[in-house]
Amino acid sequence: MGENVRSGAAAGPVGVGAAAGIGAGAAEGIAAGAVVGIAAGVAAGVYAVLSRRTDGAWLRTNHVGRTVTLYAGPAAVLGSAAGIAAAPGPARGRAAGALAVLAAGGCGAYDDLVGAKDPRRGFRAHLEALRGGEVTSGAVKLFGIGAAGVLAGLVIEERVVDGVLTGVVIAGTAHLVNLVDVGPGVAVGSVALLGAAAGTPGAAAAAVLAPADLGERTMLGDTGAHGLGAALGIALARRGGRTGRVALAAGLVAAAANGDRISGVARRASKVLRRVAGAAGA
Repeated sequence: MGENVRSGAAAGPVGVGAAAGIGAGAAEGIAAGAVVGIAAGVAAGVYAVLSRRTDGAWLRTNHVGRTVTLYAGPAAVLGSAAGIAAAPGPARGRAAGALAVLAAGGCGAYDDLVGAKDPRRGFRAHLEALRGGEVTSGAVKLFGIGAAGVLAGLVIEERVVDGVLTGVVIAGTAHLVNLVDVGPGVAVGSVALLGAAAGTPGAAAAAVLAPADLGERTMLGDTGAHGLGAALGIALARRGGRTGRVALAAGLVAAAANGDRISGVARRASKVLRRVAGAAGA
């Protein structure tokens, strides 16, 4: 009997620890679910409110000549920023991440509204204009998102080198998502899938907007593509160490240098997605 008593006594703390572990896991799951709900809810709510408006500045003609809105852009940005702000973690890091997403979306919105009729595309064209003394909306976007990314990285990371690398990843991912936003479904789908794996609230914002984007009722524009990309970049940079950030930064620079090829692949992917959606009755 003594042995049984001793065994029970020994098992008591283990049982309590296991229960505590389960409780902690449940709490983390609830917190993660709340963050997803906030990001998705804000994105859906903002999109619903904006969709009641008719503002010519936020209308575009898509690849098949259909008029669509750019309202998914602000909805994606605000949903992602709200989710990041509500996520667990140090307040400074959360604030820096949310502000980086808002800054990326704001620079994208400036390009959407001010640079809508500017035919120049790509880094080289905007840098050449800058050398001639003209500050294009694309240049504002390029330097604005880059600066916001680096500042956020320096706040999030303790070491300067890690902060700069994080900034490059944030800005580079923002640009990459914009490169693939050349047809319905590709950008939101990419962020929803990669973001879910990386753990960014932006994945939920992208997912809730995906049906309207794929259904060609709206598009992300530069606003949403850069905002979602910045949110994804924050999550990707924080999941890897310095070596991972270096590899990511190098890959993103290579993608930017081959932007036309990346966009070409994205266009083909969009056609496949539209066929699948059509077959499914979307």
